[in-house]
Amino acid sequence: MISVITQIARALTIAAFGLALAFGQAAAQEQDFKQIKLTEKQIQGFIAAQKDLNAIADKLQGESEEPDPKVKAELDAIAKKNGFADFDELDTVAANVSMVMAGFDPETGEYTDPVESLKKEIAEIEKDTSIPEKEKQEMLKEMREALEMTPPLEHPENVQIVKKYRAEIDKVLQ
Repeated sequence: MISVITQIARALTIAAFGLALAFGQAAAQEQDFKQIKLTEKQIQGFIAAQKDLNAIADKLQGESEEPDPKVKAELDAIAKKNGFADFDELDTVAANVSMVMAGFDPETGEYTDPVESLKKEIAEIEKDTSIPEKEKQEMLKEMREALEMTPPLEHPENVQIVKKYRAEIDKVLQ
């Protein structure tokens, strides 16, 4: 159970960072994004952009739904510098990378679809008689909510391309 919870927390952290950069906390709570087929160029641009994004992350603290036009211009400039049309495109790539990264087991490096992992965890919790009933119900509620918020992966080929760059992605997101 710990590995799935770790994966979920990691995915939410990565996704929340990318979404919060672009749209503030309201959009991070929505968690709707367009799934795209990732390219090597997009992954490389995403990795390269992280240093500049981290440098301005403090400016985004407390921003409302839409960042200040000056900050938005800075975000767009970072995106363009790294091969994207604008920050919205970079943010879409970040969300897609995050979704795939959430499926990798931190210890083994093996990918498991997060939807399938959550279903398996729910079944294991339901069968576990050692968990007090109240605690079990709360755990199941949280896992079912996570399952509802986790869309199926539309582009399975993204797993291989993200896996190829996984070490670099982990390094820049530390």
